[in-house]
Amino acid sequence: MKNNLKLTNSLKKQKELFKPINPKKITMYACGPTVYDSPHVGNARSLVVFDTLFRVLKMIYGENVCYVRNITDVDDKIIEASKKTINQLKK
Repeated sequence: MKNNLKLTNSLKKQKELFKPINPKKITMYACGPTVYDSPHVGNARSLVVFDTLFRVLKMIYGENVCYVRNITDVDDKIIEASKKTINQLKK
């Protein structure tokens, strides 16, 4: 399949043909959501967008695509939100 994939360059505010640095090893990294309250559609946005991009790249470049997504560690904001929730449930 020929690469006709165009992505928006937000810096230049225009679409550009995707040209990988190394066509034999395309890598992408996406930071997972930090969920510390009620889930909402915004929590899934990056998952859906990057999963779709990964599938398109895989169609073009096959097994040469590596996709890594992290799972956000628990931080102080999440700990404080959980303590607040627990205290509210105890009342």
